[in-house]
Amino acid sequence: MRRLVVAKSATSSFSQAKGRSSSKAGSIRDPTHTRLGPALFYAKEWYIKFMSKLYIVATPIGNMGDITYRAIETLKNVDLILCEDTRETKKILNKYEINKPTMSYPSDDVVGKNHRQSKFAPSPKLNKIFELLEEGKDLALVSDAGTPGISDPGAMLVSLVKEKLPDVQVIPTPGASAVIAALSASGLPTHEFTFLGFLPHKKGRETLFKEIANAERTMVFYESPHRILKTLESLNKFCPNKKVCLARELTKIYEEFKTGSPFELLEYLTKNPVKQKGEFTVIVS
Repeated sequence: MRRLVVAKSATSSFSQAKGRSSSKAGSIRDPTHTRLGPALFYAKEWYIKFMSKLYIVATPIGNMGDITYRAIETLKNVDLILCEDTRETKKILNKYEINKPTMSYPSDDVVGKNHRQSKFAPSPKLNKIFELLEEGKDLALVSDAGTPGISDPGAMLVSLVKEKLPDVQVIPTPGASAVIAALSASGLPTHEFTFLGFLPHKKGRETLFKEIANAERTMVFYESPHRILKTLESLNKFCPNKKVCLARELTKIYEEFKTGSPFELLEYLTKNPVKQKGEFTVIVS
């Protein structure tokens, strides 16, 4: 913590020096050429370089090849990898020979099932994460698949870090995302869309289907194999004339895109029970 206090003082002095050095209109000057000298400038550079970082690292949603070089390098260089499930993350780490310690972040301590309203309960793991960041450690956050924080409990962890430790740099490392992959290959309008995440199981579900029916933009959400038939029944009830695209098992061996009316898709899945298996991204337009 002493490192942060010293650097903060240097940052403040640098800002004052920068203001004086740029007072002459149109002038471009080396920021080290101030009355305070180069020491404070390089103190700020040191501060930025060595402050703790939390990397938000996207991982494959199915095909193991869908990971970026930058993601691999990031995972190899951080001090600790925070995982939704360490067993799932180990699969990708082993494939790319990444030997770094892992720890599950407290997704089990999320209060409430709706990620929009959830918050982390007090947790020893959460305290440990804060301690490591305060000590200057660099951490990476990954989910089981895709981009952390997108309809994912990792969003609350990022929010808490930004709130409690504002000096920590939160750095996105973009990559795979089921919602973007599904939209790109759906053939439905993508210039304007709303992502709903996972639909609620009971409370508010009917209201949400009415919202989907009245929407003028494309609507996207995730659905489980256990509820996909019920979801299509609701779509058929509230918006029978809408066009629906089911993106199933994205990037995996049995990937499939099927487009039609809610009734046509309901009939298709009913006649082909094996097609009800897997993870669904549903696009309605």
